[in-house]
Amino acid sequence: VQLQASGGGLVQVGASLRLSCAASGRTFSSYAAGWFRQAPGKERELVASISRDGVFTYWTDSVKGRFTISRDNAKNTVYLQMNNLKPEDTAVYYCAAVDRYSGGTSGPSLYDYWGQGTQVTVSS
Repeated sequence: VQLQASGGGLVQVGASLRLSCAASGRTFSSYAAGWFRQAPGKERELVASISRDGVFTYWTDSVKGRFTISRDNAKNTVYLQMNNLKPEDTAVYYCAAVDRYSGGTSGPSLYDYWGQGTQVTVSS
C-alpha cells in the first residue's frame, strides 16, 4: 500500500489543522493506521493510531483532548484533526499502516508502510 500525507502548514498557537493520509494499492480497510511525528533532534513518536475498522483509537498523552484520529475506508483515507495547536506540536508528521487489526500504542517499528511526511509548524 502507498501512503500520501498532506495538510500540514504554518499556523499560530491555538489554531487547527487537519492532516489527511490517502492510501492506494491494496484494500486499505485491511490495515491499521497511525500518525507519528518527529521533531528535530528527537525520535519519531506515536501521536495516534486507529484500528482497521475505526473502532479502537489511541493517543499519546500530550495530544489527548486536542487531536482526533479517524478514517474513511470508502475513501481510503485516514485523518488527524489537530485543535488547539501548541509550539511543542511542531514536527514532521507521518502516516503509517500495518497489515493487522490494530497498532495500539506500538511504536514506529511495528509499521511497514509510511507516507512521505508533512511539516506542521506552530508559531507563538
